[in-house]
Parts: sequence; structure tokens; C-alpha cells
Amino acid sequence: MKESSVITLNKEALQTNWNFLRSYFKGTKISAVVKGNAYGHGISVYVPLAEACGVNHFSVFNAEEARAVFDVASADTTIMIMGSLKDSDMEWCISNNIEFYVFTNERLSSALKLAKQLNKKALIHIEVETGMYRTGFELEKIPALIKTLKEHKEHLTFRGLCTHFAGAESIANYVRIKKQKRLFKKALSSFREAGLEPQIVHTCCSAAAVRLPDMHYDMLRIGIMQYGFWSGPEVLVEYLSRHKKDVSPLKRIIRWESSIMSLKHVPPGEFVGYGTSFFSHEAMTLAIIPIGYAHGFSRSLSNMGIVLINGKRAPVTGTVNMNCIAVDVTNIPNIATGDSVILIGTQDGQEITVASFGERSSQLNYELLTRLPQDIERRIV
Repeated sequence: MKESSVITLNKEALQTNWNFLRSYFKGTKISAVVKGNAYGHGISVYVPLAEACGVNHFSVFNAEEARAVFDVASADTTIMIMGSLKDSDMEWCISNNIEFYVFTNERLSSALKLAKQLNKKALIHIEVETGMYRTGFELEKIPALIKTLKEHKEHLTFRGLCTHFAGAESIANYVRIKKQKRLFKKALSSFREAGLEPQIVHTCCSAAAVRLPDMHYDMLRIGIMQYGFWSGPEVLVEYLSRHKKDVSPLKRIIRWESSIMSLKHVPPGEFVGYGTSFFSHEAMTLAIIPIGYAHGFSRSLSNMGIVLINGKRAPVTGTVNMNCIAVDVTNIPNIATGDSVILIGTQDGQEITVASFGERSSQLNYELLTRLPQDIERRIV
């Protein structure tokens, strides 16, 4: 992987994004969501880069990701686990002040048991089920939760109360989101009326942060936006129209680059690559690039994908292989082995975006980014 391509992250672009986020969501704390290997950007490289931009709170999905952040983060940085957490990892979390979601009685019992054994408080965020139907306590379980939290204040810190919206990026989910808002507010009132105030209330991901300003509360969980992307076209259009802007203020920080491994001259009247999906109607020159679906370049981009070489667009020709692709460079002058190939990013004023991948392969921005293998080298520029 390291010999085939490199991913670079642009520090200046990232600072631009964080300046915008702090200005736009003024006064609200932001947690940088770095699950999925920092959305493919690489936790070990991205976290110190984000800290240099002033970030001091990171959200992850599981204990493995929490350890990856912990290994490179500053001592005063907060880490919050939003999903999977085995009992065998919980002791490490409590010992190292790693915060974590609690959404089942079993996890609550484990947290209490380990906190007592360690004589150290577990920092927990109670997640409420409001209609996502994935994780979270139903509202009827709140009285029992209140009782447990009150009885064990010396072992459990009620660090946060949270929920997750089921598709805030789409207006099609308006009625569902409206119901979720109502249920969360009811849950929050139940805790407050019982004299229990969470230290932090948080409900919004990137899409919800833009579309639901009335639900910002104390903290936002910003994922895709920090990397320079919007949750979906509806969210971008809403932002641009609301603020009378023409262009996005966000800068994409990722660039994925490879190089030409070899050149192949193909006579007319031949099939190219596996099978019969491409037929050469005329003599052509192909550049072989050492990137394939094993590297996150989807097989669905066969005969559809585009790369940049010498500032020119070169179409993928034939089927995407496990470890390489062929692109048509017949009309690109001065082509040579070793020339730079841009898979994502800009070159000589032209750009291949993650969105363009998605449009051609039916992948979400999120899906394509998080499929980039961890062992592709990441660098900062």
C-alpha cells in the first residue's frame, strides 16, 4: 500500500475549516468525530493536526479508536466513545478518564461495578432512544436511570445526555426528526425535574448542527464538515441560500496520489483487461496505476472512474482490478512512467473530488473515505 500511493492532509485547509466551524457555531463546544480512522484521513496523523488547530475533544466509535487517539493526543484532551465498548476495555477507559456512552442496563451495571473496584468515577453519557432505533434508553426507563444515578453519585459522573438524529441531512425525514426533538426535550426535562443536570447536553452531528440550531445545547459532534465536506447536497444548499453565499467555506484537506507504474500500447480490435467490458476500437495507450479495489478504489468505477495525469482527465479503461487500474492516456502528451496520478485532489487547475467518485459509483462521501486502507501512508503538507 505504501509503495502504491500516498494520502496528504493540508494543514492550512484544516485550519480554515476549524476557523469557520468556530465562527459559525459560535459559543458552542465542538467535538471532532474521528471514528472510521478519522473518516479515512488517519487518526494518528489527523488528531495532532487537529490539536494544532485548537481541538481538544474527540469522539470515536470504540475502545480501539479511543486508544489510537489516546496514544497521540495531549494529556488534557477529552476522548468520548459513542459506540462499542467491551467490559474488558472499560477498566482502561475509567482508569484513563475516557468518557463513554451508556445505552443499556448491562453497560451501566458494568460501569458501576468497575468504578467501585477502581475507586474512580466512570464518566458516562446517557444516550436516549428518540426514534433512531439503534442504541439508547427508551423514555420509560428514565425513572430507573435517575434512581441509579442518584444512588451512586460517588461512582458515576453524569457527564452527558445525548441522542442521535435519524437523517437530519434530508428534508424527507422532517416529521421523524421533529418527533425526535420532542422526545429528547421530554427526556431532558425528566432528568432536570428530578434534580439531575447532565454536565453536557449534545444531540447534533454535522447535518443537524446546520439544520437544527435549536438543538445545539452545549456541544456539537462534528464529523464530515471538519474534513471539508457537507453531509449532503441539501445541507450545503440550505447553508448557501440562508447566508446568501455562492461557494462553500469549507476546504477539503485530503489528497490521494499515485503514479504511473507502466505504459501499455493496445492495437485496435482487442479486449482490455478481465472479460469483455472494454473493446479498443482504435490504437490506444494505457497507463497502469498500482491502485485497485484493495486500496479503496471501488470496482464499480470500472469504465467510469476518472483520474488526473499532467492536468488532464484520464478515464478508467476496463475492469478495476484488485491492485491496479488501466487509464486511457492516448491523448495526453509527454506521458511517462512515474508521472503523478491524482485520484482525489487537484492538479493544474483540475479537480477530482470525493463527490465525483460518489456520483460515478453510488458511494457516499463517508463510505469512500472510510474505505481507504489504514496502511496507505498519510502525510501532512
